[in-house]
Amino acid sequence: MIPVAKLERLLDRYAALESEMASGASGSQFVKLSREHAELSPVIEAARAYRSTQKQIEDTDTLIADPASDSEMRGLAEQERAELRTRLEALDHELKVQLLPRDAADSSSAIVEIRAGTGGDEAALFAADLLGMYQRYAGLQGWRAELMDMTESDLGGIKDATLEVTGRGAFAKLKFESGVHRVQRVPVTEAQGRIHTSAATVAVLPEAEDVDIVINDKDLRIDVYRAQGAGGQHVNKTESAVRITHLPTGIAVAQQTEKSQHKNKAHAMKLLKAKLYDMERQRVDGARAAERKSMVGSGDRSERIRTYNFPQGRVTDHRINLTLYKLDRIITGDELSDVVDALVAQDQADRLAAFEAEDA
Repeated sequence: MIPVAKLERLLDRYAALESEMASGASGSQFVKLSREHAELSPVIEAARAYRSTQKQIEDTDTLIADPASDSEMRGLAEQERAELRTRLEALDHELKVQLLPRDAADSSSAIVEIRAGTGGDEAALFAADLLGMYQRYAGLQGWRAELMDMTESDLGGIKDATLEVTGRGAFAKLKFESGVHRVQRVPVTEAQGRIHTSAATVAVLPEAEDVDIVINDKDLRIDVYRAQGAGGQHVNKTESAVRITHLPTGIAVAQQTEKSQHKNKAHAMKLLKAKLYDMERQRVDGARAAERKSMVGSGDRSERIRTYNFPQGRVTDHRINLTLYKLDRIITGDELSDVVDALVAQDQADRLAAFEAEDA
């Protein structure tokens, strides 16, 4: 059953948004209105298609009930009505999906943080594999992936990395990657050929826009220092690395990838905004905060959302009991969408079931 009252409110809001945008709103207000307008557009289109199909069914009912209609005309109308009812059923499902409560950050770009967990050098090598996987996946989605920061390990892996993924809806898909990723394989350093288990953690944050969060300069402490490479050695002679501490919360971020202090400061501010935005979202939604904490965990081998088993060529996502035997295509990012899309579909199905249970 479609919630008619809610649908009417959305239609009224959409009309109001179009009126406000046409009236000359500018600056951040126009950005805010445009974003809301774009987010409402799919549900409005689905609603209009649903109502149009309802009207067509009513018209065919009238034609079939009309004594003046000949048998051939009535037969054609009954056939058309059957097709319209099938279409209405599909539109009913689509509209319910569009009416589901949405995460306000779903349309945002994303910041992906990857950290080597349990497993030493092998965990760092696996973290590097995950970074490459997300970079390739982002490119296939038509998003832009930019490395904001990275600390390399001695054997070519990474201790941690921060990736900015820019593109509409990036967070909506990548948010399901938050958690502990476990790998089972024979490390390159293993002489006996034994399989080792290592882990890396992934945290995905929605990127905050200027209209989402405002930071006062007086709340910041900015420190500059020389950038360091693997092993702690200084990699340049100028103080280009930047650390920004948000004094009210104690949140600190550091960036050193760029040679320019100015660029590192810009990256650090972007990351800080994302962390503060995510913290505010957690405060508003306590349930989500608990869920995120349970997903990310400590990086221990036993806490995981997904396992990559190289000897078997298998990837298993434990949240939805999905197992795919094409690890080589997933770890490169080429077919990561098979896992992500399944997670999105399951989340949608769960929320739709809850929506229909409330409506029953």
